[in-house]
Amino acid sequence: MATTFPITQNPDVRFLGKLLGDVIRTHGGDALFRRIEYIRSVSVDRARGIAGAEAIDTGLDALTLDDTLAFVRGFMLFSMLANLAEDRQGVAAEPDADVARTLTRLDRQGIGRDKVLALLEHSLLVPVLTAHPTEVRRKSMIDHRNHIAELMQLKDTGALETEDGDLIEESIIRQIALLWQTRTLRRERLYVVDEIDTALAYLRDVLLPTLPALYARWDRALGEHTPSFLRLGNWIGGDRDGNPNVGADSLNHVLARSAEAVIGHYLDEIHALGAELSISTELAPVSEALVALADAAHDPGRARGDEPYRRALTGIYARLAATYAEIVGHAPPRPARVEAEAYPDPQALRHDLSILAGELGQEGGGALARLIRAIDIFGFHLAALDLRQNADVHERVVAELLKVAGVEADYLALDEQARVALLRRELAHARPLSSPWGDYSDEARSELAILRAAAEAHRRYGPASIGIYNISKSESVSDMLEVHTLLKEVGLYRPAANEGEAPHAAIMAVPLFETIGDLENAPSVMADWLALPEIALLTRARGHQEVMVGYSDSNKDGGYLTSVWSLHQASRALAPVFAKAGVRMQLFHGRGGAVGRGGGSSFAAIQAQPPGTVNGRIRITEQGEVIAAKYGTRDSAAVNLEAMASATLLASLEAPKLPNADYERFAGAMATISGTAFKTYRDLVYGDDAFRTFFRQITPLPEISGLKIGSRPASRTKSDRIEDLRAIPWVFSWAQARIMLPGWYGVGRALSDFPDMGLLREMLDGWPFLAATLANMEMVLAKSDMKIAAHYLPLVEDKAAGEAIFGRIRDGWERSHDALLAVTRQTRLLEKLPALDSSIRLRLPYIEPLNLLQVELLKRHRAGETDPRIREGIELSINAIATALRNSG
Repeated sequence: MATTFPITQNPDVRFLGKLLGDVIRTHGGDALFRRIEYIRSVSVDRARGIAGAEAIDTGLDALTLDDTLAFVRGFMLFSMLANLAEDRQGVAAEPDADVARTLTRLDRQGIGRDKVLALLEHSLLVPVLTAHPTEVRRKSMIDHRNHIAELMQLKDTGALETEDGDLIEESIIRQIALLWQTRTLRRERLYVVDEIDTALAYLRDVLLPTLPALYARWDRALGEHTPSFLRLGNWIGGDRDGNPNVGADSLNHVLARSAEAVIGHYLDEIHALGAELSISTELAPVSEALVALADAAHDPGRARGDEPYRRALTGIYARLAATYAEIVGHAPPRPARVEAEAYPDPQALRHDLSILAGELGQEGGGALARLIRAIDIFGFHLAALDLRQNADVHERVVAELLKVAGVEADYLALDEQARVALLRRELAHARPLSSPWGDYSDEARSELAILRAAAEAHRRYGPASIGIYNISKSESVSDMLEVHTLLKEVGLYRPAANEGEAPHAAIMAVPLFETIGDLENAPSVMADWLALPEIALLTRARGHQEVMVGYSDSNKDGGYLTSVWSLHQASRALAPVFAKAGVRMQLFHGRGGAVGRGGGSSFAAIQAQPPGTVNGRIRITEQGEVIAAKYGTRDSAAVNLEAMASATLLASLEAPKLPNADYERFAGAMATISGTAFKTYRDLVYGDDAFRTFFRQITPLPEISGLKIGSRPASRTKSDRIEDLRAIPWVFSWAQARIMLPGWYGVGRALSDFPDMGLLREMLDGWPFLAATLANMEMVLAKSDMKIAAHYLPLVEDKAAGEAIFGRIRDGWERSHDALLAVTRQTRLLEKLPALDSSIRLRLPYIEPLNLLQVELLKRHRAGETDPRIREGIELSINAIATALRNSG
């Protein structure tokens, strides 16, 4: 029997699949391989319409529990390798998803390099890494996968051996064998420090070297020095909304480890430059500035007396080593040759290196220029850490501080107007509310400790280390004033020194509007905020104000279509509010991996933003499994970052594709469609008391909640209400059961009930917003499967209620499927996207048996069977299905 695992046209998938089959046969035995191969071949035949479902069931029933575990691991590893292979086959399918081609496209429209550079001078593009628990794979698995990617890249060059002399194919087999023999599941629940260390691995090993290289490419494309508009952000260690495990210690840990990584990188680069720059004054003239820098080093090495670059680098290394010791708390691994004072800030380090670069003429290229660029981007902090907390917590803590200080006995009883008036009075003077002798709750002490740690971070790592304070559940102006009040306690907010001057806020208070109602109210809240005289002065002095919009909770609240439309409308409505205030708007998009949480192509999503809402400034969360998919290797990171940069340029500089008159027509139609979708979704999810029990029983939500995949609890409270469940397990659970309800439910009725198909098609053809919305939904529909989902129905204890609710869901899926095909003028899903269609079709035969096994294991687990292999099999199946579906969380 052949050992080729897949049947596909992708040569990398065939190659890696064959090697996986060989590994399974070698390490699992021929009998196991034959059982796995039998199920695989029957499943592929069924997907092609050759065999019936009963053949698959027979194959699965023959598996013992031990064989089941091995089978699930085999299919999971194939999906992981297939993902790797597809990522290598051109990650960016969009034709303009690199800056060079984008510049050419803009040139054709009369938008020259001067306009691009003018935009970039005040632009900011930030992917923000977050720790939301949808990355089910252990870091060890990801590391082996990335090593295979590096070996495949070496194989592409025609090489037969690695640098160490090993045969490449044997090295790949060895890595696949390591994957097969590596424990897939975590034994212990992740702690915040684990999430921090995982994120740092991507930041340090992938993004730190990738960004300077990208900028060098952009410098060549522009013919000018590109402003450092693309930077990195991080939530891990600062996001404590609903996560009791995040505190001041977490914040201190992530900042110290980040500084250790980035300054350590600089030290290594400077050491390498010292070995390279052996230029002698006997053979090349040097400036007085360089001589002065070299002399200031007091390098004792007589052999370097005529080598000013090396002597200067000795001094620079010594100063940076002292900086490392001062900031990190211990000496660097490689000690300095001489004693020196620490650098006060990254700019001082940059100044010294710029003397060398200017002398060499290397500002536009070379290792030294890349190092200087890295300092511009990463400073001494690597990635800017955001703080986040729920507005309810701020409200309680401020109320407590006011009460203990004797200012206001019952702040919580005040209406909004009275709260705003009181907080403005408090913010007008520098008197703190807290006292070291005050008696405060644990919650208040914890919040104050975090703020003190943030203030210390500004002193130690610089103000760029923490710049944003995100406020979950923002509903009012007082929510933001409360944050300023808390920041004032540690000196991070200072009142104006004189009348007419701006106050100073070292950290920006950023409201997060999440629910449908919050998004509708966002423009009026921000208008009131920007109208406050002191805030008007503050935001104008800063130059911009950020607003965060949430995809996950708005989807859970109102369904897919209403969520994306509400986000679009809120963004569009905010633009004139900011324009009237004379303040630049910066939107922060809280997107997840799954379409139900804002996932999909970042390139398409940025381009689909309403005109006038990007203007070169946008921040976007990168969550869960998306981080490994996008930033697992330097190649994939470069491709994805370049796509984001290109989309930002196009969204900011291209003329709107849609005339205003057409937009108004389309928006009116969209409002009608969204209203129908919203009602349909709410009737199902919140209008039927049996629904929440149905959801918890038909999906593996209880089992997912027990997975050791994140430090954050699955629910905000102990309630089983859907309103209190986090959006991440909500979406992730539906994906496991192949229903994927958050990505499409309600859209079918909304589209089919709309009376003008011609208008819908006109909207699809001429409006990037609707094109991106339906494209993402089409992908979800292609990955969902109501026939497989029906196998989960026996898990629902109330049979009558289960049949009724599932019938509504199945009818909704069919409506969505048929309506989408009608609008897009296709005969089948993904007909116009053959590459994506091929990718999904490749996976389907490998997902279906996993789903069927998962159902049987769930039945046994919920029936009370205690064999630990049953629980392990469920968790492995969750891992494998998530890997195969990719953007499922």
